[in-house]
Amino acid sequence: MRVGIVTPVLTLLPGAHGRWERDAGIEEVARIAETADRLGYDHMTCSEHVAVPASVALARGATYWDPLATLGFVAARTSRLRLATGVLVLGYHHPLEIAKRYGTLDRVSGGRLILGVGVGSLEEEFALLGAPFADRGARADFALGLIRSSMSSREPAAYPSFIVDPCAVQERVPIWVGGRTRRSLRRAVELADGWMPFGLSAGALADMLARVDLPAGFEAVLAADRALDPMADRPRVEDTVGELAAAGATILSARIFARSLDHYLEQLESLASVAP
Repeated sequence: MRVGIVTPVLTLLPGAHGRWERDAGIEEVARIAETADRLGYDHMTCSEHVAVPASVALARGATYWDPLATLGFVAARTSRLRLATGVLVLGYHHPLEIAKRYGTLDRVSGGRLILGVGVGSLEEEFALLGAPFADRGARADFALGLIRSSMSSREPAAYPSFIVDPCAVQERVPIWVGGRTRRSLRRAVELADGWMPFGLSAGALADMLARVDLPAGFEAVLAADRALDPMADRPRVEDTVGELAAAGATILSARIFARSLDHYLEQLESLASVAP
């Protein structure tokens, strides 16, 4: 089981971030990425919201760094750490726009992109961007097929007579579907390469994964339902890692408790020794 990190600073969820993150910036993020890169972590994430209504900011947070700009910067400061959008909302973008922009990021990073995608649930944001909300699931399924056929092709079959250059260097960019429903898991199994759920217990994850036939090479990117504190409570972290492995995780998505940047970097070192 490999380990990736839910990157601090980039998304400030109420009750789920440290005070130090509020004043941190891109240099702190780069130091985290460089340390994770050196220690052999699998990937780091960056989520997406274009604009969050003030009426829901207290519940969902208001800070969301743009994945394309952020991961492009991090790509220049790392050499092997994979760069995962966690997640892009498919309905906010034309499929070819995603293929071109993130295909370019894959090229810039030397083939380290993971395209994490989701259907979206914030109706006000859909309306702000002029995107249909009611049929977003069906539109997402259709978009996934177009992205898959276009991401790594200079002359995508889905768009005859058009050239998309540059395109991704990976022959098959990994696509992970986010969500916490059985439908999101089915979408991942049928149309993508992995599932990255959130907010579910190890027992719920195990039950959901046991009910589907997973294709060879499918990634179950599972997260603990609490932040990990390997320096202060190593036994609990070991138990959590074991529970997620038993649930079917191929990759652990780690949110890590820290009181400062230096503490976070120390926690990365400690977690690497728990889940090598």
